[in-house]
Amino acid sequence: MIEITLEVNGVKKTLSVEPRRLLADVLRHEFGMSGVHIGCAHGACGCCTVHLDGTPRLSCLTFAVQCDNSSISTVESLGGTTADHPLQKAFRSEHGLQCGYCTPGFLMTLVPFVDEMVIQKRIPEDEEIREAMSGNICRCTGYHGIVSAVRKAVTDGLKSGAA
Repeated sequence: MIEITLEVNGVKKTLSVEPRRLLADVLRHEFGMSGVHIGCAHGACGCCTVHLDGTPRLSCLTFAVQCDNSSISTVESLGGTTADHPLQKAFRSEHGLQCGYCTPGFLMTLVPFVDEMVIQKRIPEDEEIREAMSGNICRCTGYHGIVSAVRKAVTDGLKSGAA
């Protein structure tokens, strides 16, 4: 067992973990972050995406011991059931989700992309949005609603002067 300290959504905790334990499992079982979904368990679907020190990371391919003294944000950091992050609002209004299983991964992948577009003060082309979300798989939507949601979140961010 190895002792590590993780800060998850602002809560710091020290725990002992086996070196082979995946970050996704630690987040789900030790921190109760049920929004970290395990879709494929080998990095192909993106459902387990979290932010590790601000950068999107597949938690099913990351050992928890690699994250010692790191800050991790999960989809719950966007507001949980009362979520009102602009991208979440856009997902709802543009029908960017159906079953919702992949949604946390898409959100955690695309939030930095939306933020960057707002900072750059430009609306991305559909191809850019599709490239940004290319590491995520949805088996329900066909992606059109997700692309529309990203475009709306960027547009709304530019209108509100969020940068």
